[in-house]
Amino acid sequence: MDATTIQKITIWILPVLLAVSLHEAAHAWMADRKGDPTARLLGRLTFNPFKHIDPIGTILVPALMITFTGFAFGWAKPVPVDVRNFKNPKKDMMWVALAGPVSNFIMALMWAVFLYVSLFFHDSRSSLSLFLLYMPIAGITINVILGVLNLLPIPPLDGGRIVAGLLSHRASIQYSKIEPYGLFIIIGLMVSGLLSYIIFPVISVFLVILSAISGLDINVFYRLLSGIQ
Repeated sequence: MDATTIQKITIWILPVLLAVSLHEAAHAWMADRKGDPTARLLGRLTFNPFKHIDPIGTILVPALMITFTGFAFGWAKPVPVDVRNFKNPKKDMMWVALAGPVSNFIMALMWAVFLYVSLFFHDSRSSLSLFLLYMPIAGITINVILGVLNLLPIPPLDGGRIVAGLLSHRASIQYSKIEPYGLFIIIGLMVSGLLSYIIFPVISVFLVILSAISGLDINVFYRLLSGIQ
């Protein structure tokens, strides 16, 4: 499918909005469960994407990526968390961090089920049928990538906060000192190409599992994905 930019945006917009918004809503939900109502009181404990939209990360960056690369990626506004409200700040923050990637893997599974159902009604002559085939492919892809990327053990990514929660108090403090340099580390990994070698083997494993659930051969999955890039 040689999709136009508008078609690509139409395919990717809902999966991206849901992926980044529910990721943040999951953080808010877990924080509230652990005793911090800050995000809930600010209206962030919601599935409404408009409460989580970041003008740059949720709109501008995905639109530019679709236009120039054919692939969409983005982020939402981080939910505010006040660790002073937690009984065990280090451990509770670990669970808050973990909730985000877990929500993405759950969404990827739901998109796989959506794809499985769509295959039963697929008609290659129908534009709507093609749309309902490509959108779950985008949904699976963005959620798996977002989930795996966020599990990298680099503060301030969720994986970094999870590692900090597993370390001793003293080691956690030392480890958290990496956070001001975390973004530069991630950019360095991207520019050097090392990031792809680190995350794509893991992403491929998840995609194989989800393609099996959806009843779609992984090679067909990749061909369909290339059609919306």
